[in-house]
Amino acid sequence: MLATIMQGVDNTIANVALPHMQGSLSVSQDQIAWLLTSYMVSAAIMMPLTGWLAGQFGIKYIFLVSVLGFTLFSALAGSATSLPQLVIYRVMQGICGAALVPLSQSTLLSINPPERHGPAMAVWGMGVMLGPIMGPAVGGWLTEYYSWRWVFYINLPVGIVAALGILVFVPQTRPMRRESFDFLGFAMLSLAIGATQLMLDRGRRLDWFNSNEICVEATIAVVALYLLIVHTITSGERSFLSRELLRSPNFVVGTVLMFLIGGILSGTLALIPTMLQHLMHYPVMTTGLVTATRGFGTMAAMFVVGRLIGKVDTRVLILSGLGLTAVSLWQMTGFSLQMGMGPVIVSGLLQGFGLGCTFVPLNTIALSTLPRELLTQGTALRSVVRNIGGSMGIAILIGQLTSNVQIAHSRLVEQLRPDNPLAQAPLLSPRFSLTNPSGIAALNAEVTRQAEMVAYINDFAMMMLVVLLAMPVLLLVRRQAPRPAAASAD
Repeated sequence: MLATIMQGVDNTIANVALPHMQGSLSVSQDQIAWLLTSYMVSAAIMMPLTGWLAGQFGIKYIFLVSVLGFTLFSALAGSATSLPQLVIYRVMQGICGAALVPLSQSTLLSINPPERHGPAMAVWGMGVMLGPIMGPAVGGWLTEYYSWRWVFYINLPVGIVAALGILVFVPQTRPMRRESFDFLGFAMLSLAIGATQLMLDRGRRLDWFNSNEICVEATIAVVALYLLIVHTITSGERSFLSRELLRSPNFVVGTVLMFLIGGILSGTLALIPTMLQHLMHYPVMTTGLVTATRGFGTMAAMFVVGRLIGKVDTRVLILSGLGLTAVSLWQMTGFSLQMGMGPVIVSGLLQGFGLGCTFVPLNTIALSTLPRELLTQGTALRSVVRNIGGSMGIAILIGQLTSNVQIAHSRLVEQLRPDNPLAQAPLLSPRFSLTNPSGIAALNAEVTRQAEMVAYINDFAMMMLVVLLAMPVLLLVRRQAPRPAAASAD
């Protein structure tokens, strides 16, 4: 449970501290977003290896190494003095953290008899939900009263206690010699994911395909994806990705929707804290508390869906969740620099509830039609896709945000001309001026602030459009009776 909560907290704790990290390390907004995307991509790449490593060396040792590695690189991330250092340590954090949640679940199932699996998973589920709720609030408190470095140092005592608990109390399991791992397929998928993410993260800064680096990364991604497809087709059952997964329409549709939801969730969590602190001048503690409401909405949705699933068509639950998410994003397009914290809290609760209504039903739809021998691979692939969706969503939204700020700024400045009556006193505030240097600087700062708000609204509108376009995809889902094992597999 400590490992689960530590990993869950770490997914959201750094978001509210991003503006402070950005200022401390003197980097731009799109560069500081690498801290989020690097962690998610490395965790996604490492996740498929978790089951194979546990089978080769035993759950206890892999679990222990993962907790110790996660704790060590958390400490190193807190002591980083430059962006490259911090990104490298976050990558290593993601590699070690990928195993924490699946091995926590495996450990709980192995130490409890079958009749206690239900209560054990209920307690484990509370830990999964508690982490994202605690993360923003704890991160805001640590950043405001101590330093952003403590959002990483906080893992030290938790990780040490968890490692000691694993070492002393978790029984050793014999390594299970499973079938050989498809390292070629794994390597091609990793190359495709890594190259694509680098291209998205650095493309805008390097002027996209006018840069040799971007061309190389795009080539690597395309070639690796091509080789993965060819390898999957020719290798049959031995391939890293089973062709049987792609033959299930429900699995394909559910996985595509999970990719989109991962992008919406992670993208929103990356945008809102920066908007509140940069534009609304919220203290970091207040930002953490305001953004934590999204987790409460998700928790409430889990309880509601738990009672309705099996009684209501899962497609209706997913459609309702997507509809609420679209409504919350529509509300966010009405954000302004003069608003209070009420609209942020309401939209956060609504979006958290909407996304929470989609998680379990999507797992049920995607996994209920798969043969039991493919459930493990299907669950792992969906976790990978969700992380990839989150990392790519952050990269695209931050890139769009930066570009839209420049566009909106240029359009607003066009109206600030001496021949425009609206740009003259008394309509123009006395602290602004078109002739005085200090007045021009103040006016430019305000125009930039307004342009940034326009850019955030454009991002929210783009996410709303993605959700609306995703709704008709549910028409491709075939109604199936949910399988209990599948519903809880993720």
